[in-house]
Amino acid sequence: MYTVKFNFEEKGLAPVTLENVEDGQSLLEVALKNDIELHHNCGGVCACSTCHLYVEKGADFLEELSDREEDFIDRAVSPKLSSRLGCQCLLNAGGSGLIEVTLPDQTQFLGE
Repeated sequence: MYTVKFNFEEKGLAPVTLENVEDGQSLLEVALKNDIELHHNCGGVCACSTCHLYVEKGADFLEELSDREEDFIDRAVSPKLSSRLGCQCLLNAGGSGLIEVTLPDQTQFLGE
């Protein structure tokens, strides 16, 4: 089981820490199941970059970055070395530990 901490760049949003998160899910799924808004215009199939996030800790607990995901990250707003797509960050089976991510300020996408 994992502990997943969501931090937010958007002002006024407090961090959310979720415990006992089961493996096999994507970070996008974890966020949505816990009422954490994370845009996902393509429905989570790695066809856009709206579920872009930054993995601050625990990258080793996530499925590796694919070439396809990397191509879409290049199109994201303000990508960093720690950038990933939430739909592609699957929690590795049988693991446990802390995964900490930061969600970019998504208000910049309003109206798109």
